[in-house]
Amino acid sequence: MSEDKLYRPNVAAIILSNEYPQKKEIFLAERSDMSNIWQFPQGGIDEGESAEEALFRELEEEIGTDKVKIVAEFPEWISYDFPQGVAKRMKPYAGQKQRYYLVKLKKKAIINLETKHPEFISHKFVSVDELFDHVAHFKKPVYEKVVKYFKSEGFL
Repeated sequence: MSEDKLYRPNVAAIILSNEYPQKKEIFLAERSDMSNIWQFPQGGIDEGESAEEALFRELEEEIGTDKVKIVAEFPEWISYDFPQGVAKRMKPYAGQKQRYYLVKLKKKAIINLETKHPEFISHKFVSVDELFDHVAHFKKPVYEKVVKYFKSEGFL
């Protein structure tokens, strides 16, 4: 990350199944605009909106529910650069700076990817050990850092 680059403020959710902590399964969603690219739900923070407000709004917009409980928060902003093809579409941003939340689905939460502007076509829950077999290459270093932190804190 370079200081002269512009990074879009963003939130991301690592969603645990409603069977957590007995089962430590993590939600992944397959993007609708890129074949076989799986990721955590995420989205921009609107002007005047807190990161926590953006988290709940983005979850409702992307997976059809905001029925989650925050378990933990990554203690700092973390950034990544977009791949070249994505960066062209996202100008003036070179990448994103994100606030990561670990959340648990509430028992009655219903995931519905058929939202007003669908971003995902499929979803699944995977074990922490399987997670990195599925995620987009350019997000992997960020995901590894965040997951390692939540593991070290005893959450995963």
